[in-house]
Amino acid sequence: MPALRSSHQWYQRHQLISRQVPHNILSWLFDTASLTARLKRHCPNRFSVHVINQTMARPTPEEHKILDIPYGRSALMRQVYLYCNEIPMIYARTIIPLKTLSGAQRIYANLGSKPLGEMLFADRTMHRDEVMVAEFKLTELPLNESVEDDTCWGRRSVFRVGSKPLLVSEYFLPGLFGI
Repeated sequence: MPALRSSHQWYQRHQLISRQVPHNILSWLFDTASLTARLKRHCPNRFSVHVINQTMARPTPEEHKILDIPYGRSALMRQVYLYCNEIPMIYARTIIPLKTLSGAQRIYANLGSKPLGEMLFADRTMHRDEVMVAEFKLTELPLNESVEDDTCWGRRSVFRVGSKPLLVSEYFLPGLFGI
């Protein structure tokens, strides 16, 4: 499983003027509502979360900086696929600093196969920072299936629950655009 590089260029929406982003992808990248809810609307009764792993790990240097975690400190890393009709649509990677997993936010430590998005958007204390987007080669993502050397777009943003940060990165896989 390849490790994600931290050297990609991430863009704010207004910086994409010179980038060619297909319209159907753009609508997913900057949707401010719950991605989980949107996927569930597309595949009622056929949505599922497949946990790849959830473990303590060291975030990338860039993730350390975004979350204001001292370099080298571990955080809870959760990697999942969001499936629709048994097809992986989204690869998601969440980094939750240990300081976030205290008090009422302890519930984020034991999600199992529950969708994180449902919990975040139901949390009245949740605030979402600006969405950033980047283009990736599919071969750079930890996919459990062979893929051609094609690209996909991803987005990331810091969510704050009870004023405590967690970083959610979501990568839109080719199967998504067939639904």
